[in-house]
Amino acid sequence: VQLVESGGGLVQAGGSLRLSCVTSGFTFDEYDKCWFRQAPGKEREGISCVARSDPKWRGNTYYSSSVEGRFTIGNDAAKNTMYLQMNRLTPEDTAVYYCTVDPDFRPPSGDMFYHMDHWGEGTQVTVSS
Repeated sequence: VQLVESGGGLVQAGGSLRLSCVTSGFTFDEYDKCWFRQAPGKEREGISCVARSDPKWRGNTYYSSSVEGRFTIGNDAAKNTMYLQMNRLTPEDTAVYYCTVDPDFRPPSGDMFYHMDHWGEGTQVTVSS
């Protein structure tokens, strides 16, 4: 499994960015997908997922309270690519962002996101005030 993020950069507060994650090495549509981030000096946090592996919650999307209403997770199975559209960015969104996939994840519960098997290297997002 390989995951390669792109799309990070420097943006002013209130702006938008779209992160992409090109994937390979697995059946794209059968894996659960999540985005995590880690800000300087803080623990890594899960921010968004889309469920695919289990029929019970296939298609469900999940967002942490910190990004709900501003970020949107998406994917393009034809391109084996997952996305994170980020709007109304604030300096608190400054972090390294990681795409992750798992063949059978545990769905998030509130702001609790669980282990994911495979991770990209991350892409830096910096939001200036």
